Amino acid sequence: MKKLLAAVTIATLAASAGVAQAKDWKQIRIGVDASYAPFESKAADGKLVGFDIDLGNEICKRLHAKCVWVENDFDGMIPGLKAKKFDGVLSSMTITPEREKQIAFSKPLFETPTALVAKKGSGILPSADSLKGKSVGVEQGTIQETYAKQNWEAKGVKVVPYQNQDQVYQDLISGRLDAALQDKVQADLGFLKQPRGAQFQQVGDSIPSGAAAMGLRKEDADLKADVDKAIDGIMKDGTYKKIEKKYFDFDVAPKG
Repeated sequence: MKKLLAAVTIATLAASAGVAQAKDWKQIRIGVDASYAPFESKAADGKLVGFDIDLGNEICKRLHAKCVWVENDFDGMIPGLKAKKFDGVLSSMTITPEREKQIAFSKPLFETPTALVAKKGSGILPSADSLKGKSVGVEQGTIQETYAKQNWEAKGVKVVPYQNQDQVYQDLISGRLDAALQDKVQADLGFLKQPRGAQFQQVGDSIPSGAAAMGLRKEDADLKADVDKAIDGIMKDGTYKKIEKKYFDFDVAPKG
């Protein structure tokens, strides 16, 4: 009888500990690199704005949780997420097999290609032959950095990583870079259609990139399930289209 009571007591304590350790997602901290308009950037008053910001706030609203945005350089997003500096990453992060080895992803949120930007009349094209001997700026930790290093660097192209996209554009404008590689929509709306990008243009064809999603820790399966359910609702009830129209006059919804 004593052994039975002891076993019951241990089981009860274990169950209680499990309940105590269950995460209460009343507050969700989301990592963001606010240098990537129109997806995420800062307004003149310092407020975070953008497509990802609106989507994140809507997800939190549907989960009855408070969104707390944590600014972070993009290349530190996955380490920061794993170290529990924040609970998710919503910062134009594309799903890749390499990233999936480290973290989980929500259902896709949008899909946009990559583009090379250079000065008008430069004659530059997004190929190793055209870029040989030239310098291309990329944001650290992005799929664009990976692409440029894998396809161009060994063939004589200087790939220059920066902590954020604003720094890339600063050096492109000053002439310290010959070109910049980034998301096509970001380049178009966040740079080329702005006064600072007036002397530049996309050069050559776009490069397929894949879908972007919210990055999450693998162990937080409950949060992923809740986020995916919220995304389904946003897609199905017209909220996604409503948010999308604030920023784009074309569709960025993930394929399929």
